Amino acid sequence: MARRADQPPPRPERVAAFRVGLSAESRAAAYLIAKGYRIVARRFRTPVGEIDIVARRRDVLVFAEVKARARLDDAAEAVTERGKRRIVAAAEAWLAAHPDDVNSNIRFDAVLVAPGRIPRHIPAAFETN
Repeated sequence: MARRADQPPPRPERVAAFRVGLSAESRAAAYLIAKGYRIVARRFRTPVGEIDIVARRRDVLVFAEVKARARLDDAAEAVTERGKRRIVAAAEAWLAAHPDDVNSNIRFDAVLVAPGRIPRHIPAAFETN
């Protein structure tokens, strides 16, 4: 997305964080593909939140949150309650936009990414309330 002329350029640390996030999402998507998932969408954005990866395996539609940190344990702790609510809201927007998926089995997973480590996939990382 292009930036408006009246906007200041993004701070270097934000640009670096964005690039790390894209790289982590690519690693996570490749890992899920290797596990037999088909990637349906990446970076699905809505006004209420974003879903990093939407994937399908057999009859399960997976909304996956990707977290990248220096250590996998730190990545696991980065999945916050606020983030979970935003992912659930974004999943509801997905289902509204894709009515064929409404009757699918749905799961919320996490994929944790750290440098030099194999990503850790956590199926059913959280439930909806």
